[in-house]
Amino acid sequence: MANRRAVVTGASSGIGEATVRALRASGWDVVGTARRADRLDALAAETGAQVFAADLTSAADVDALAAWLESTGPVHALVQVAGGALGTDRIEDGDPAGWQWMFDVNVLAAQRMVAALLPQLRAAASDGGHADTLFVTSTAAFTAYPGGGGYAAAKAAEAMIAHVLRLELNGEPIRVTEVAPGMVRTEEFTLNRLGGDADAAAQVYDGVEHPLVADDVADVIAYALNAPAHVNLDLITMRPVAQSAQHLLARGPLRVRTV
Repeated sequence: MANRRAVVTGASSGIGEATVRALRASGWDVVGTARRADRLDALAAETGAQVFAADLTSAADVDALAAWLESTGPVHALVQVAGGALGTDRIEDGDPAGWQWMFDVNVLAAQRMVAALLPQLRAAASDGGHADTLFVTSTAAFTAYPGGGGYAAAKAAEAMIAHVLRLELNGEPIRVTEVAPGMVRTEEFTLNRLGGDADAAAQVYDGVEHPLVADDVADVIAYALNAPAHVNLDLITMRPVAQSAQHLLARGPLRVRTV
């Protein structure tokens, strides 16, 4: 991966932060972006990654990021991790402001980043090379569940960006990959979704043996980007063994059933 550079969004925490570490460990140059400059600076000091603070819901910030990237080197991969969920309300009780935020950070930010960086990805893929766009969505993108209407709708829309983009880029050496995790225990996702209620957030994972963690997803992202250039992993669905489906979760130790 010498001289290949990836841009990772949502790099200040969770899966994005872990992805910066995983790609750096496998030899990539990495630019991490997120809103919180202090956390980005700490990650840069730890990993040697470059960082750029930006709010991806702001067109001006995305334009500034794109201009800085163009002035500092090629972009071979765009890894879109930034996103989030707010609330678990029923559809009839949903807060339109929360839904708007989820669409802004999961959908519109993803489209904005593709539009801004696709020219640089094409430039990096010229002369026999290749480039990557990778979207971290969710199993919520294709499985409905009560209380998940806003988040599921936003992630389904983000997934559709990946599906359509792959068709639109047919014939170009640019891979489009979607990684859709199920239950992942990170420091902030569920806490933020539940309005900062630490006890309620802990109960989501109570009794679940080995939920996925950010490093698990980051390892899969690195694997996809490091695969041979002619191999496209269209959709990778990953869950902990304890989660057989979105609605079927084992709580307690996993045991082999005796006959």
